[in-house]
Amino acid sequence: MNDVQKIEVLAKSEPQISLKQHILDGLAILELLKEVFPNLPVNDIDYFWKLLKISVICHDLGKSHIEFQRMLRKSANKWYQQRHELYSIPFIEALDIDDADKSLIKLVVAGHHKDYNELYSFIEHSYKQEKVHSFLLEIENNNQFSFENEFNHCLNIEYAISVLRDFDIKLSKPNGILPKKLISDYRKNPVQTEHPDYILLLLLSGAFKQCDHLSSAFITTIYSLNDSDFQFLTDKQKKLIEKGYDFYPHQQEASVTEGSVILTAPTGSGKTETAMLWLQRQMQISGQGRVFYVLPFTASINAMYERLKHDIKNQNKVGLLHGKLSSYLDNLTERENPNISKEQRHYLTRKIKEDYQTLVTPLKIVTPFQLLKHIFGIKGFEKGIFEWTGGYFIFDEIHAYNPNIFAQIIVLIEFAVKYLKVKILIMTATLPKFLKTELQKSIGSYTEISAKDELYQQFTRHKVILKDGLLYENINIIQTDLDRGKKVLVVCNTVEQSQKVYSELKSKNKVLLHGGFNAFDRNKKEDELDKDNVKLLVGTQAIEVSLDIDYDVIYTEPAPIDALIQRFGRVNRKREKGICSCFVFRKRNDVDKYIYKNQEIIDKTLEVLECFNEYIREKDLQKAIDYVYPNWTKENKEDFLLTRNTLRDYIKQLSPFLYSEKSEEDFYRQFDGIQVLPVKFESQFKRYLNDCEFIKAESLKVQITKARFAGLMQSGDIQLKEYVFELSNKNNLSRTKYFVIKQKYTDDLGLLINEKEE
Repeated sequence: MNDVQKIEVLAKSEPQISLKQHILDGLAILELLKEVFPNLPVNDIDYFWKLLKISVICHDLGKSHIEFQRMLRKSANKWYQQRHELYSIPFIEALDIDDADKSLIKLVVAGHHKDYNELYSFIEHSYKQEKVHSFLLEIENNNQFSFENEFNHCLNIEYAISVLRDFDIKLSKPNGILPKKLISDYRKNPVQTEHPDYILLLLLSGAFKQCDHLSSAFITTIYSLNDSDFQFLTDKQKKLIEKGYDFYPHQQEASVTEGSVILTAPTGSGKTETAMLWLQRQMQISGQGRVFYVLPFTASINAMYERLKHDIKNQNKVGLLHGKLSSYLDNLTERENPNISKEQRHYLTRKIKEDYQTLVTPLKIVTPFQLLKHIFGIKGFEKGIFEWTGGYFIFDEIHAYNPNIFAQIIVLIEFAVKYLKVKILIMTATLPKFLKTELQKSIGSYTEISAKDELYQQFTRHKVILKDGLLYENINIIQTDLDRGKKVLVVCNTVEQSQKVYSELKSKNKVLLHGGFNAFDRNKKEDELDKDNVKLLVGTQAIEVSLDIDYDVIYTEPAPIDALIQRFGRVNRKREKGICSCFVFRKRNDVDKYIYKNQEIIDKTLEVLECFNEYIREKDLQKAIDYVYPNWTKENKEDFLLTRNTLRDYIKQLSPFLYSEKSEEDFYRQFDGIQVLPVKFESQFKRYLNDCEFIKAESLKVQITKARFAGLMQSGDIQLKEYVFELSNKNNLSRTKYFVIKQKYTDDLGLLINEKEE
């Protein structure tokens, strides 16, 4: 070992980072975490940070193994994929601290890379007992050596002890005992939600992984939201006052309310500003916490991201997360930096995405699934849950979820409020009472804020006109409004129907928006909507939620009352056009029953719309909602209860360092979509791969449902292919598999599922 002791011990190889520097980097992250997480739900916050500090200092001491060092330096070695974290444990065992503290730190360090089941399997297959405190490692070439001998003769113990002393940590001489019992005992009796140390261990694990991963990524800044970031609210209020107005009463009430809130206010009444006023107040009272603004659809998330990024000004403080993030950011980077090179664009896109995926960014607009995955115990969930601590969850348009997703959100809120000091803001225009009751039970203590009756009177801006027949059979009526220069919104229930309607209507500036476009074309269409010169927008349910668009008239196929209210909210949004017409057609297309399965809900919706006479009075909408939805349907209630109770059981067994394959499968099973490549793009797809434009290559694909995928596979219209290509400047081959679909695709219409590409 003498020759090795003279060489600096490394923790990382590319670039080479010394063990001591890696520890210092981790401790620097720890200090940043202290600033942005002041509200940890633990009994003794100083004790928490002390345990975390020792964990950071000790976690990689096992890397001082001579063979691990040779591996990092790309030299011939006999490391044989051992686990360096196991070699760190004897040092912790020798520390001059309380046994209870040691136990927590050992658990955190042993589990900082691998699930405990994986670690135990590794120990079982790789070690066997030789003496009381010695185990053999079987190597393929039949050479055998014990963990104890390996620790005593191959670890740079003197260096490791000197590192600990540099950080004022005292210890006795460590013994090289394999921590098999530690792993085995925890697997048999894991720390679960009812354990008194559950939150302490869970957050310690999550905070430690944040320190390790952020320092390894060379992060040096974690951003916070400050009062100056809310200056846009003050500026807006000043402009309103100059015009003789002020923020609405519900906005003013939110700006002085402490704690969780359920807000009910009409669409277009400034719910986003209300959320920011509420958030500013919470931070003034309670301090820093990460913010998650939850929306149901990708289009609304993208729109909210660009809006808040513009308002808050600091690009580092607003992020987003959803399933199409890479494509969206690549398009955005190219749009905002048209003259940069491909390499620069790739770097910027990757860097922005990495920041958004970490806790560097203080405010993120997300789908609920970005939060829900952590309570399903997906690998690394401890990091995600730590990020929620003392945070703020804002749910907009919470009515838009099906019973299954709504149940998951209920359990998420219960967990976050009970264990993590999270404050909740729920915003909606209308919500059935039975759903509101579930939210009230989950949110704990809260304040209810509602828009005033006078405001609802001011928001009388629509009249409903029920029309017989199908929407598609009345194209001439819609065309007449277009010819008169009106901005027209048409909402269909299916992609195929929206394509037919769009093709029939004539307008110089028209856009079709639905889920059957690839990311390239979807991003272009969202960009067009931002320009505000679109005269005709045809779409599906994706345009119902949180798109800040304003049209003169709407024509819509029949849908449940809550969906229609959201659709109406995209018309006369700013209340500057008097009373605008909302045309609803009575007749359903045959395929609509697959979208809205409950015919009774549609019938009751049409019945209640008949009662509105001339105008829709916003204050009457809640009565309409409660008439259409007096209670759960039997099927929906069963779905809700099954999902809620199952997920509650998952959470009871949610243990740090143990990941459940079953719950992970259950989480991903709910995503009903498979990516396929339209055959017209196959050549372009290969060119992008050859140029290492992997995001652009993926952006050519379109998502279809699993059921449709299965049918098209059976008919031969989808084929699995493989492409082998050379990576640029790397002189090595790569291969990718992909599904090609023979159906036609056009930039205007998207995937035409009933037509073949010629």
